[in-house]
Amino acid sequence: MSTFSRRSLLRAGGGLAVTATVLDFGAVEAAASVRTVPSSPHFDITQPSYDLFRNKMLHESHHVMQGFTFDNVNRRLFVAQLQNGSSGDDLCVTQLDFDGNVVGAMHLDAAGHGVSIGVEAVGSASYIWMECDSDRTDDKGRGTALARFKFVNGGTPSVQKFLTGSKTITCATDPVFDRILVRRNEGGVMRYSLHALADAAAGNFGAPLTTFAEPALGGVFQGYTLFGQYLYTLDGTGHDDPADIDSYVTRIDMNTGAIEARALTKAGSTLVYREPEGMAVYRTVAGETRLFLGFGSRDGIDRYANIFYKNVLVV
Repeated sequence: MSTFSRRSLLRAGGGLAVTATVLDFGAVEAAASVRTVPSSPHFDITQPSYDLFRNKMLHESHHVMQGFTFDNVNRRLFVAQLQNGSSGDDLCVTQLDFDGNVVGAMHLDAAGHGVSIGVEAVGSASYIWMECDSDRTDDKGRGTALARFKFVNGGTPSVQKFLTGSKTITCATDPVFDRILVRRNEGGVMRYSLHALADAAAGNFGAPLTTFAEPALGGVFQGYTLFGQYLYTLDGTGHDDPADIDSYVTRIDMNTGAIEARALTKAGSTLVYREPEGMAVYRTVAGETRLFLGFGSRDGIDRYANIFYKNVLVV
């Protein structure tokens, strides 16, 4: 069984309570034979995007949004970002309502960068899944394990850790099919493994539904999410000029690891210094399934969250 990193022990007093549930990275290497992901509808990523909200400040005013996720049972939205005044790897998770108003926040120190996060509904509670135990103390730091903790506004996270000893690990959750997708660097290659969310919460990462290497995307990786059989990624850089937009959404079949479609997105093209930041999936009360795209923007030193969605599913 793995032990906590020296750095996480040194920083354990900084807003982090750790439980004894720690899983060994090496156990995953003995995974059982890969199963097949059942077929599902997919999003038409060439269709227009619509606003959820624009220009909303998060709990930490001086850092842009990173990954975000929806609790589809309790109808909550959570967004990760760096903490104001931190060394660069301390993260804040802000809870928002669907109009973009801050409802609550929670800090996880020495966590990483927050490129992608997930959430698991347990009754009326929301359990956040995200990276932890950053490998550096600046904004280049990336997580070496997955953390799972109950979101409590203003509280100190009581953290379970999984897949310790990983490199550049993040995750995303599928709120419709109740799955979690783990992305991490394995031998210099970014790879994904898909698991039932209930299995992951029980610490069982040894029988993935599928595993595959990330295909070449060509742009700066900025986030990902999943729905059914498909992985969706977001890549691109920040720009002031709409003519320079290079933000792309890509759809990947998780059974093959192959790119099925790739499309330029101009969602939020008029934002001031628009930069792609995160993806998520949500199904509305009325039953419409949406693919969400996040973009950061700024005004001087203040940073803002902007979230858009696509809603055309192909059956």
